[in-house]
Amino acid sequence: MPNKAGNLYGLTTLCPLLNSSVHNDTFSPVIRLRELLEQYNIVADSSPMRLVPNTYLARFFILDDVIFQSFPYQEEHLKSKYLVFTVNFHGELEQYLEGMYNAIPTDIASIWRDAVGFNVKDAQSFTTYIKKCQVETTFLFNGSTDMSLADQLKSLYIKQEFSDFVFKNQGVEPSVLLQEFKKFIQMTNPTESFPTWKAGVSDLNDIIQYK
Repeated sequence: MPNKAGNLYGLTTLCPLLNSSVHNDTFSPVIRLRELLEQYNIVADSSPMRLVPNTYLARFFILDDVIFQSFPYQEEHLKSKYLVFTVNFHGELEQYLEGMYNAIPTDIASIWRDAVGFNVKDAQSFTTYIKKCQVETTFLFNGSTDMSLADQLKSLYIKQEFSDFVFKNQGVEPSVLLQEFKKFIQMTNPTESFPTWKAGVSDLNDIIQYK
């Protein structure tokens, strides 16, 4: 299956957008959606996808046009603009989409509001809609350890804290090192879920999430 690589699933969807708003908006659907998506880039830690379980990587963008067909070479244009949604996640498609809807139903309604045929009321209808918009994901590469997101976030947290521990304790006496290592184990709690690396952050500021 091209969309799967181990426990990694690569979802790619193309959702056509309405050419004019049915909500009496001041701006066109494309302008409204473009501004909404841009806010996720401007405001740190604002993407709703950070709340969706087992999301490795997600991206939204608007496809304005595709001019050329490959063969025979001729100029063609799309009849509408498309919302492109791509996401790599751990698990199976139906389970992930159900979890996504349950986690961010309001955001989903806002993002897909002006998509053609979008009449989603629950997790099942959202799953059905997304599967209708799905296209084959090509060149899928599993760059992760094939573990769940929670396990990977915990590993990142331990790695970051251990690097800091090594830096701070270079050259200390063995007896002191042992005591400091015991404190490190108590602080990081390696066998438990928390504390962990915070999902959705892109820098080292405010990376730790506590239960």
